[in-house]
Amino acid sequence: RKRIIILTIFCASCNQRIDYNELSTFSSNNHLNAIIEIPAGTNKKFEYNKKDKNFEIDKVNGVERTVAFLPYPGNYGYIPSTYSDPKKGGDGDALDVLVLSESKLTGTVMETIPIAMLKLVDDGELDYKIIAIPRKTSEQIIKVNSFKELNEKYPEILQIIELWFLNYNKQDEARVLGWGNKSEALKEIDLHQLK
Repeated sequence: RKRIIILTIFCASCNQRIDYNELSTFSSNNHLNAIIEIPAGTNKKFEYNKKDKNFEIDKVNGVERTVAFLPYPGNYGYIPSTYSDPKKGGDGDALDVLVLSESKLTGTVMETIPIAMLKLVDDGELDYKIIAIPRKTSEQIIKVNSFKELNEKYPEILQIIELWFLNYNKQDEARVLGWGNKSEALKEIDLHQLK
């Protein structure tokens, strides 16, 4: 028997399904929106199905994708209303984001502050990762506002993130081109934002 896990997220106040396709890149407060697909500390690879408007475990050849490595080191997801164009070397998906905070449920929409960007090439495609922290100070586990601060106070975090993305998927060949600061991250977001 096949076991299919589908998560449907409902708006608590209106009891209606959220259409994540309709969310904007930035909130009304001009903070970066992040949609969490994979909670920190999770090994299952959840993805948002745009057609069905559900979060599902990604499958390859009918088999659920589970990361056979350490769990995700942060809350992993995407930035809404962005697109990484394959014609420009992208992977055809929305821009990825890793939010450094305690674990959040799949389907959580968080206001975040981008602080850095990991420049990654994954299986020959540009697959940059925006590194962000929650906007709410009560949800922040590290107190930094820039790549410079992150590098000075927590250089080990950069090493962990880099090593994790280089090793979590042994089927794809990945390499790091370097890191970008907050300004470069915002430029990358603007470049991929659907106008």
